[in-house]
Amino acid sequence: MNNPLLANSTLPLFSQIKPEHIVPAIDQLLNDARSSVEQHLQATQHYTWKNLIEPLEDVDDKLNKAWSPVSHMNSVVNSDELRDAYNACLPKLSAYSTEMGQNEALFKAYRFIADSDEFATLDTAQQKIIRNALRDFKLSGIDLDNEKKQRYKDISQELSALASNYEENLLDATNAWSKLIRDEQDLAGLPESALAQAKQTADDCKDAGGRATLGAVAESHNEGGWMITLQFPSYISVMTYADNRELRREHYEAFATRASDQGPHAEQWDNSENMEKILALRHEKARLLGFNNYAELSLATKMAEKPDDVTLFLEDLADRSWRHARKDLTELREFAKHYGVHDLQAWDMAYFSEKMRQHFYQLSQEEVKTYFPITRVLPGLFATVEKLYSLQIAEISDFDSWHPDVRFFQIHDQTGSLRGQFYLDLYARAKKRGGAWMDDCVSRKRRASSQLAGGIHTIPGDKFDDTIQTPVAYLTCNFTPPTGDTPALLTHDEVTTLFHEFGHGLHHMLTQVDHLGVSGINGVEWDAVELPSQFMENWCWEKEAIALMSGHYQTDEKLPDALFDKMIAAKNFQAGMIMVRQLEFSLFDFRIHRDYDPEKGGRIYETLEQVREQVAVVRPPKFNRFAHSFSHIFAGGYAAGYYSYKWAEVLSSDAFSLFEEKGIFDQETGKAFLTNILEKGGSQNAMELFINFRGRKPTIDALLRHNGIAA
Repeated sequence: MNNPLLANSTLPLFSQIKPEHIVPAIDQLLNDARSSVEQHLQATQHYTWKNLIEPLEDVDDKLNKAWSPVSHMNSVVNSDELRDAYNACLPKLSAYSTEMGQNEALFKAYRFIADSDEFATLDTAQQKIIRNALRDFKLSGIDLDNEKKQRYKDISQELSALASNYEENLLDATNAWSKLIRDEQDLAGLPESALAQAKQTADDCKDAGGRATLGAVAESHNEGGWMITLQFPSYISVMTYADNRELRREHYEAFATRASDQGPHAEQWDNSENMEKILALRHEKARLLGFNNYAELSLATKMAEKPDDVTLFLEDLADRSWRHARKDLTELREFAKHYGVHDLQAWDMAYFSEKMRQHFYQLSQEEVKTYFPITRVLPGLFATVEKLYSLQIAEISDFDSWHPDVRFFQIHDQTGSLRGQFYLDLYARAKKRGGAWMDDCVSRKRRASSQLAGGIHTIPGDKFDDTIQTPVAYLTCNFTPPTGDTPALLTHDEVTTLFHEFGHGLHHMLTQVDHLGVSGINGVEWDAVELPSQFMENWCWEKEAIALMSGHYQTDEKLPDALFDKMIAAKNFQAGMIMVRQLEFSLFDFRIHRDYDPEKGGRIYETLEQVREQVAVVRPPKFNRFAHSFSHIFAGGYAAGYYSYKWAEVLSSDAFSLFEEKGIFDQETGKAFLTNILEKGGSQNAMELFINFRGRKPTIDALLRHNGIAA
């Protein structure tokens, strides 16, 4: 049969990919990859970039381009059949990765090139790839004896399976809960947009026959009603606006206990065992490689040099922020007392915070939303990057997709050259992983013209360089979908989320590095990878930029000056509490990996409680199982690295401060950021690139100023 995963197409053929295609395609590609590696190792004794590394990059690229749509679809249109095929491939891919990392002949070939006269003639990116590869051979256990190499391989496979199961449990637990509301009074306080979405969710479930895709309680309901779920837009609406305190408590408990031993689905999708095993295996892997703990292993590929650097940075920020956070909480508690609530609970925080914001700043988030329809925000985002980097972004209608909501765009530079392409999947739905993220579909690399695949979309006047593989990104969010004739209305937080993910996308797509290993986000130190994303968020607070992205969804009136002034006045509302909450997550993540003791186990909630004693001002209820849904560290790439968000915020705030000095759309400064950061990918160390742009090392001053925290 024709397998779409093996098709010679530039973009994935999503609509043609079936679960039964996946395992055969991956098996064939892995066999081809092994044969190709062996062939190139045996072809010569005098290894060069041209006869070894370049062809092996082509091998990796072909495998990545087949696996990328599979992994992506597993996250955005999950099904039992797709999940089974995905999980069947994980041990195969893990085994291949370990084999390559422990291949003695391949290691010696890379070392031969590093020690050869040719090395000095290679460009900076090529040298970086070779140095990274030699480091990664060490981190893959190349120096271990055969017994330990096998143990390393077994650990890697098991960790891959555990992370997948963790994410599946969370997805299933999120989809399993819903509540059908018969009496609209039970939803008093919710704005019309949230009510409309709840009504539409109920109607959709009714049309589907009340199947459990939206929760076990989603029975047949011919009388209609409103349905709330654990999809984040539904959850945050209830927590922020519902006057019914008991409903907020019930919804909070369901959300805060997902995939755990607590709550309405206790133990059904419990991640407890997964978490313990993950921490134990990470620690064992680190010890095998000669590190004291997984935190040390994690830092081997980051900017930070040692664990103390991380903890001192986080604790210093906590010391600077705690007084502000405590003041924020005290003021909120006093405010809630005016409503007769003297025992402020976790399910009251968002509700009274919103009322307090409205009271002191006369700022309603619901009013703000009306000025940020996606029909204005998206063109405004594009206009912002066009002004910064002289780009043009055009939508393409002829493309293959995994869901009707998905859109597709191309980015061209001022010469008309195609620089990147991206898919945009904006709205929450069942069977789609929560959160927002950017992932790579295709990475930039230089190739021979004979390798050019078909199916490339071009537009009139397009300058297409067939020696360059154009990078392609997935940009995924979980916003509230449009209802009826009303477009999706974004909160200002959601606007910043969209800008954030697009910043990641620009980093991936605007790279000018021609070598796969360090193009785009490849090879970038993980604690610097959030720099371009957090950097983009700054424009969401600038009047000149907001004028580009705002317009009332009914009248197209720009955001009024008075409302903008209120937003700025409230910008750092509860900034202290927000800061220490992120520091709590970062310290917790780092300490459970740094302090793991095999004899005592993970001590997950014991450690979390200790961190809260040190830095937190808000203490959640005992049943809260936050860690059971902390996908960033248990199923994502942020293990012992969640601090990266805060460190990258230092970099991004300091980088943006130059635009504050020169002008937020200053062409010269925009070009400097483009050429020194976005285009360089991972071809140089992140600190070198930052210094090239800023003229000095980063300082914390701008971060503190932007957060309203005195230096």
